[in-house]
Amino acid sequence: MIHDHEAHADHHAQAAGHQHTQAPADLGFAFAVATVLNIALVAAQILYGLMANSIALLADAGHNFGDALGLLLAWGALVLARRRPTERFTYGFRSASILSALLNAVTLLVATGAIAWEAIRRLPDPGEVAGLTVMVVAGIGIVINGVSAWLLMGGRGDLNVRGAYLHLAADAAVSAGVLVAGAAILLTGWTWIDSVVSLAICAVIVWGAWGLLRESLCLSLGAVPAEVDLANVRAYLEGLGGVRSVHDLHVWAMSTTENALTAHLVMPSGHPGDAFIAEVSRELARRFRIAHPTFQIELGDADACALEPAHIV
Repeated sequence: MIHDHEAHADHHAQAAGHQHTQAPADLGFAFAVATVLNIALVAAQILYGLMANSIALLADAGHNFGDALGLLLAWGALVLARRRPTERFTYGFRSASILSALLNAVTLLVATGAIAWEAIRRLPDPGEVAGLTVMVVAGIGIVINGVSAWLLMGGRGDLNVRGAYLHLAADAAVSAGVLVAGAAILLTGWTWIDSVVSLAICAVIVWGAWGLLRESLCLSLGAVPAEVDLANVRAYLEGLGGVRSVHDLHVWAMSTTENALTAHLVMPSGHPGDAFIAEVSRELARRFRIAHPTFQIELGDADACALEPAHIV
């Protein structure tokens, strides 16, 4: 419905020929294979970690368990994101990918705390550690994590998938560190190396998980996505022909791959027509990865918009 002094124009990316940045369809198979491989690896690391009395292997198992859980969450979020919108969930379930990334990060941090505590507790008296067993199982971990990360490379543009990919890639590096620790124990007999490497693994996990936690938490709170410069978006809109000013500008993430925008454009000459809206929508998608823009056109007459001050939302 168009009023005398304003018009609402919602132009979706599909109508303008935009391409949504989504994970490739074949990632479902990649998630399935990577999940099965990592669950099998966790079982092997726990079994041989207990047999070898290696907290480093158990720490790596805890890390891989977190990643296996993260893979399941990311996979489930990918499936949910493809479900059709409903009368209640009018945007569908795209935001499940944000919640998945957030839960993945929290789970990793909690598991890391437990691993670090055990490593510190065992540092004064680590006991005997079977270095050769540690080396063999860690070598298997490098292969499995490397293959799993490779399977997910195609979806790194999605924060949800990127979180799983980065964890798997980091796991390969962590497993390499465990392998080196096993070799050092085998050569020197210094079993305390096992606990020290465990703490180093925990530091790697926290380093990776903290960034994921921060970004996913910001997105869940409706923050402007990190890849969008709001000042540049505002400057672009204010520079459009016929636009006197812009207010009530909001950009948020609908999912880990799709961004939305709403804005009031003050255009004294009136509504510019659908072609104008279509062109602006295409440019927002191309420049800023904003696929769901909604504009309200205002004439800027005496009846000022109640949402015009920047601090009002």
